[in-house]
Amino acid sequence: MSASTDQFANPAPLGLMGFGMTTVLLNIHNAGFFPMSAMVLAMGLCYGGAAQIVAGILEFRKGNTFGLTAFVSYGFFWLSLVALIVLPKLGWADATPEGYMGWYLVMWGVFTAWMWVGTWRSNRALQFVFGSLTLLFALLAARDFTGSTLIGTIAGFEGIVCGLSAIYLAMAEVLHAQYHRSILPIGA
Repeated sequence: MSASTDQFANPAPLGLMGFGMTTVLLNIHNAGFFPMSAMVLAMGLCYGGAAQIVAGILEFRKGNTFGLTAFVSYGFFWLSLVALIVLPKLGWADATPEGYMGWYLVMWGVFTAWMWVGTWRSNRALQFVFGSLTLLFALLAARDFTGSTLIGTIAGFEGIVCGLSAIYLAMAEVLHAQYHRSILPIGA
């Protein structure tokens, strides 16, 4: 195929699924349903981390600055979060106090709020993913600043909704590509 007729697959569903599935699993933990385990950490490394970074690099090829920035950033968010949990267990670093983690989450919330502004000219589903993620980071930061179990549980349920919304958008985009028409509405 010539360069003018090359068609590349949309990498966004891969990134959205990596984000969505990992977010749901971590927030089932945050909601209090199961303890942190290797399952969440492995998803954070492999699907939430590595797959999103791959999707972001592929968005670069498409010329999509938003997709590149979002997927690579959140891919490295997952890798850094796993490192924050695992490094102290390996004895390679001191554990981060909850108040300091609150600032880590605030910074990710600020970044996410600006990314949410970037969705305002996009579909409603993407706006919801980033809006609910901004709220999630705010709730998680509030949990770490206050030590409130209740806020943490609320954050967990809100995070499940956020992750499910990313999964929905990913599947809407996959089905649209497969059937060449809208199957799941995204509020375009």
